[in-house]
Amino acid sequence: MKITSLEPARCLPVPEAGFGALLTERGNLPLESVDVAADISGLIAGVEVTQGFRNPYDVTLEATYVFPLPDRAAVTGFRMEADDHVIEGVLKERAQARADYDRALREGRRAAIAEEDRPDVFTIRVGNILPGERVSVRLTMSQPLPYEDGAATFRFPLVVAPRYIPGDPIDGPPAGGGVAPDTGAVPDASRITPPVLLPGFPHPVRLSLAATVDAAGLELRELASSLHVVEEEGNTVRLRPGERLDRDFVLRLSFEASTSLQLDGGDGGEARTFALTVVPPPLQATRTPRDLVLLLDRSGSMGGWKMVAARRAAARIVDTLTPQDRFAVLTFDSVVERAFEGLVEASDRNRYRAVEHLARVDARGGTELLEPLRQAVTLLGGGEAGRERVVVLVTDGQVGNEDQILEQAGGALSAMRVHAVGIDRAVNAGFLGRLAGLGAGRCELVESEDRLDAAMEHIHRRIGAPLVTDLSLDGLDVVPDTVTHLGSIFPGVPLRVYGRCPEGSAATVRGVAAGGPWEERVEGVPVDSPALRAVWARAHLRELEDRYAMGEHDLESRIVRVSLENGVLCRFTAYVAVDTRQVAGGEPEHHVIQPVEPPSGWESPVPPMGGTFAAAALMAMPPAAPRMRAPEPRLGAAGGFDDVDVPDFLTSGPGAPESGRPGGLPGGRPGGPAGGPPGGGGSGFPGQPAMPPPSSPFPAGPPSGGLRGRGKSRPAPRRTQGLEAVRPQLAAELDRLRALPVPDLTYLADLGTRLAALAAYLGGEERLEALARDLEAAERPGADARALHDHAVASLTALLGSPPTPPDAPDRPRRGPFWKRS
Repeated sequence: MKITSLEPARCLPVPEAGFGALLTERGNLPLESVDVAADISGLIAGVEVTQGFRNPYDVTLEATYVFPLPDRAAVTGFRMEADDHVIEGVLKERAQARADYDRALREGRRAAIAEEDRPDVFTIRVGNILPGERVSVRLTMSQPLPYEDGAATFRFPLVVAPRYIPGDPIDGPPAGGGVAPDTGAVPDASRITPPVLLPGFPHPVRLSLAATVDAAGLELRELASSLHVVEEEGNTVRLRPGERLDRDFVLRLSFEASTSLQLDGGDGGEARTFALTVVPPPLQATRTPRDLVLLLDRSGSMGGWKMVAARRAAARIVDTLTPQDRFAVLTFDSVVERAFEGLVEASDRNRYRAVEHLARVDARGGTELLEPLRQAVTLLGGGEAGRERVVVLVTDGQVGNEDQILEQAGGALSAMRVHAVGIDRAVNAGFLGRLAGLGAGRCELVESEDRLDAAMEHIHRRIGAPLVTDLSLDGLDVVPDTVTHLGSIFPGVPLRVYGRCPEGSAATVRGVAAGGPWEERVEGVPVDSPALRAVWARAHLRELEDRYAMGEHDLESRIVRVSLENGVLCRFTAYVAVDTRQVAGGEPEHHVIQPVEPPSGWESPVPPMGGTFAAAALMAMPPAAPRMRAPEPRLGAAGGFDDVDVPDFLTSGPGAPESGRPGGLPGGRPGGPAGGPPGGGGSGFPGQPAMPPPSSPFPAGPPSGGLRGRGKSRPAPRRTQGLEAVRPQLAAELDRLRALPVPDLTYLADLGTRLAALAAYLGGEERLEALARDLEAAERPGADARALHDHAVASLTALLGSPPTPPDAPDRPRRGPFWKRS
């Protein structure tokens, strides 16, 4: 072997290239550009997002891009443009859309599909892009703008941050092409964990963003961008060229909102959509003693400025307490630590001890969020008469098991007031908003240290008592079960309600304020705004999907119907655009999942069991040229996978797959990512060694489910578990029942739904199912509250008094539907 020395001048580094960055003359990433154009009118924004893809290879390409959108945005349109042709997307049931997409690729036609994986995380796949060809896809959406303290906020996320993935890996092909394996707690982890570029990658995606602002007749006092440098041209704000997709775009618009009732014109005699805004009245809130549990996230993803801001925020929350309050402080990562045992009086001494405890907190470990929420519920218990139960969560929300948390803790949290403080430049706003919505609380987002002081002023008022509670809506003949959650009216925050009504021209809002009745009448104003119906449909679908996640699985057909009737994307539907022309000989020969930027402000944590952020990113670097793919899983005789649990909406009904692409990503990709460890990232970063989670009385994940291989429609056998797996939840439910001052039919009906969800988790527990069925009577006219209450207490006492069920033999979780709960 002959080794020849090279002159240093021939080995100059690429300017601004990060360690490990790859560069070829043709480029190596399929996503070239992202263009965001927003048209803001009052408290609603219409947005178009255009993503430009280019195939830099010599073979046909399928490109996959995992990206965020605002969690309250209603996606109402999708189109693909290629070779001077425009192909409009069609909204279909998700399985049918996938089948159409796969069939088009097999036939050599271009196609694109857009799917929702979380309220704020979406996936686009574009297939059969020819060598050197450019293809663009465009999403159209409408979104409401949150408003408080004289300012509306337009927040547009630009990067999916790494999320902590708890649970044990499950068998079968992955649901997506991400870097984390699917687990029992997050069955679609591989769909929401795109690879992460090394910091300083030299050729980022070209980003352009422009927002045109119309205050809708109101005086616009100020525009402020908190994370990006912008340029103003008249009433349009533009992002400065050269910005990267590594943090949220946040634009605040200062103007005075007003009480209003907007009514659209309806469609062919159908019910009209209404949007009601009520500005908080000039009242003094009644100060009620509080039992408050403060949860502070100290996981690895909270490092750097986020940990500093979180400690300051938590300390400010402690300072809001008075001696008539009681409180507890829990800090958590993979374990939970308490400042002191139980709830203590908020005396000067105890508040000082709590602040001392918070000052010693630093970032480490993984984000095991379920256990601290369970402990908060236990601490607050059934509550005492005259005391408000409050949970305050300070976190970035970067977890992947959102549905598991809602399923197992959502019922209990809905009986309390939950406030979420999200701290990050790429915060998981969708999940934190869902948590706060459960308990009629507030979600405050803090994207920088400069923003913290202003945000804490809002939080201080939110943790206080609301101005008006027990709200109801009269005057409009509303369509049943279409009105969004009324909640309460807080200082500085207008009430926003959407719904459908066939008749009515005015609405009266009634409630209780300062111990007495309160009401306000609002006259309706007709408007010509198609966005109203889209915004209502998105909010309605979000509530239905949260109820589904908490156990109401019979809502699936209704969710699909609402989505298709209103043309708004949801998790059960997908937009698909298929070209009529054949451009290739068959399926794409190469597949690339677009890496994303590392979120701005995130430090590179060192996980507790070795590995680094750079190592995880290097593993995810895009290839410079096509490589040989691993063999795809072989199809069985009937088109299913041998010995693989396939998601049920991919194997049943008209959407049964016709190709061997498990979980929807082409190429099969059997097994986990190269070098990817099982169990997710102990530091909160996917692709890093996992820290084993502590033992928890909460179940580790959802039950197995779905349909087994060979495409036959026979249900998978349910894995049964003993009552010991849910004993803490049942004990907490029994304690709350006994603590009720008087039997409450609404509470008993809600209890029935929670017990039904627990029974479903156990794979079918006859006694729990029977009690859940009995409690359905609480929703019928003439129900006997005392008899049902005593029956529930007796039944739960008997269940908890039974001997423990011997644990089953260890069993590796099997793949069920990748995001549904069986």
